[in-house]
Parts: sequence; structure tokens; C-alpha cells
Amino acid sequence: MPLFGSKPKNIVEDYDDASEPARPRTPKRSELVEQSRKPLIPSDRKESKRQAREKMAVQRQRAQEGYARGEEQYLPPRDQGEVRAYARDYVDARFSVGSLLMPAMILVLAMTFINTETMRIATFGVLWAFVGLTVLDCVIMTWLLRRRITAKFGSGKTKGVSWYASMRSTQMRFMRMPKPRVKRFEKID
Repeated sequence: MPLFGSKPKNIVEDYDDASEPARPRTPKRSELVEQSRKPLIPSDRKESKRQAREKMAVQRQRAQEGYARGEEQYLPPRDQGEVRAYARDYVDARFSVGSLLMPAMILVLAMTFINTETMRIATFGVLWAFVGLTVLDCVIMTWLLRRRITAKFGSGKTKGVSWYASMRSTQMRFMRMPKPRVKRFEKID
């Protein structure tokens, strides 16, 4: 093939007849001017604000319901992942002493208004015993949970799960979010 000569006549150039352009069409100036004349602020501000509020309320409601059901897309990063879901199910399937801690504290608070010294000492003794049982229950539960998670998901997946499960176990069952998916004493694999 000659270096500076003309191209041979038998070479056919291949090219694609593209059906769609490589970039979007450039708008005409008249279209741009017409677009810029449209008001940025709607003529009825109150109505637009009301519509925006309603739209946000619907989105918040949908997100709240999704969070309560435990849908992954609505969960905060703290609750996301299959390990955390397993930990939630494990905690929800067992009875924990910590779930009775808040009612016990309210009862102790009411008992402190009784004006006898022995009753106050007894109620605080019961309260501290209850707190000790809650801590012991959380320690045993997290130890068992970490073993199960390591067996099911492999090592290295247990970071932060102990605290997460302990905090969930100290909440009363009906107040837990996301809502429990399993019944109490149901077997979790």
C-alpha cells in the first residue's frame, strides 16, 4: 500500500447508519426563550406548598410502614443486612428478662412513694436484682447468638451484633422496630 498515494478503489468504508443520534438535539433559541419565560414559582404558592406537603406525608408514611415491616430499602444502615435480620429474629423468638425491665422500673418508682424504710430497701434490692438478671441474660444471649451467626454466616460477621441484640432485647416486644417477624418461642434455623 503506498504511503502518500490515493486509496485503492476496491476498499469499501464500513460505517454504521445510526438510528439514534450520538447526543441529544440542540434546542432552538425560540424554545429556550419560551422555556425561560415559564415562571419558576407557581402562580398559586399555597396550593403548591400544600401539594408538596401531601406528597412528603405520603412518602414518610410509606417509609414508616416499610420500616415497620422490615423492608430492606427503608431500613437505616444500623438495621440492614441478613446478619442483623437474623439477630432480630433470634431476639424476637426468645423470652428475655430485659423486656420486663421498664415495667419493673415503673413499679419500683411507684413503690418508692410508700413511706416505710424497709419497703424502699426491698424495692431497690429487687430492682438491682432485676438489672443483674437482665445483664446476665444479655451476656448469655449474645454469646449464643454470636456462636449461631459464626456457624451460619462465617466468622467476621459478628461485629456490633451483640450490642444490637442486647438493645433490642431490653425493649418491650410491642415497641420494637422493625416489628417482630417471628412468634415468641418459634424455632429459628
